[in-house]
Amino acid sequence: MYHLKTEAHFDSAHFLAGYNGKCANIHGHSWKIEAEILGSELQQAGEKRGMLIDFGDFKKAVRRLADSFDHTLIYEKGSLKAATLAALKDEGFSLTEVDFRPTAENLSRHFYDMLTAQGLPVSRITVYETPENCAYYEGE
Repeated sequence: MYHLKTEAHFDSAHFLAGYNGKCANIHGHSWKIEAEILGSELQQAGEKRGMLIDFGDFKKAVRRLADSFDHTLIYEKGSLKAATLAALKDEGFSLTEVDFRPTAENLSRHFYDMLTAQGLPVSRITVYETPENCAYYEGE
């Protein structure tokens, strides 16, 4: 099996609604995404001969994903009052609504799903909240 791995970084804020602890409050992270792809066959012809996929294409896809979450407040749908959302939007803040609690675990699955939907043969996505703490999701 051939494995390729790349990473991208983004900074954003989130909070865990309904959590009894510090993470219930809005706070930020310098997140890191590590994306790994896997395949048994290299391309046999053309300019990509000898490659699993083009590293440039792989890096661009992961970078676009990270950029879409950069400098935004990631929040779970239904976790903020309508008036709060309206005020944040009125102030021009960048907001990213997700259908799940924005934990590192759930983000790793979400990023996995987003990249596989683009046709990438993703095997694992690791999401670091801090340099020491991460969660990963592997395809089934």
